[in-house]
Amino acid sequence: MTIIKKDPRVIVALDFPSAEPALELVAALDPTLCRLKVGKEMFTRFGPPFVEALVTKGFDVFLDLKFHDIPNTVAAACAAAADLGVWMINLHASGGRRMMETARERLEGLPHSPLLVAVTILTSLGQEDIAEAGFSGTPAENVLRLAKLAESSGMDGIVCSPLEAADVRPVVDSGFLLVTPGVRPSWAALGDQLRVMTPSDALNSGADYLVIGRPITAAPDPLQSLQDILTEIRAD
Repeated sequence: MTIIKKDPRVIVALDFPSAEPALELVAALDPTLCRLKVGKEMFTRFGPPFVEALVTKGFDVFLDLKFHDIPNTVAAACAAAADLGVWMINLHASGGRRMMETARERLEGLPHSPLLVAVTILTSLGQEDIAEAGFSGTPAENVLRLAKLAESSGMDGIVCSPLEAADVRPVVDSGFLLVTPGVRPSWAALGDQLRVMTPSDALNSGADYLVIGRPITAAPDPLQSLQDILTEIRAD
């Protein structure tokens, strides 16, 4: 598997109802210190030009749209995302092997092929939630099963809770990336995440990238909050 440069490890989640505060935040950040994540809300409101503006500013962008559809539709969407120059895109592992393999094949040979990672179990879901949705077993068991499926389907990594990273890391290739939302510094509120961990603990458990939103974006001084997190990581 290709060795992938991991620094910077922090991915700042841009979750804003308008472009102006997001761009103000971006202006205060440094692309050598963090990457950026654009999710469904901002992409739906502001579209490809917003993403392309972030790429032009020198940031690696994780386009977090969690594609899940028939194989050809997902593959075409992944190719369209690649045209934006983004660094990473994702799809749902529960879409199955054929969907993931078709998307992988579509990205091969493109002038710019972003990393392709698969979402396992959302960090907002607990045991009762996944049981109600028809999944048997615990969140951890489902994450492990989907991680193995994603790796064998050619994905570059998965998105999982940091609480499951320690279980996944030993059973996948060392170059298989673990992207972990649900990361909260000890001084931050949990928000709507149920399965969370501090940045240092997440990295020590095997995570490669940490998706962090409100502890940075809602802080009085976002850059200082980011630097505090980086200091905590480096001191560990």
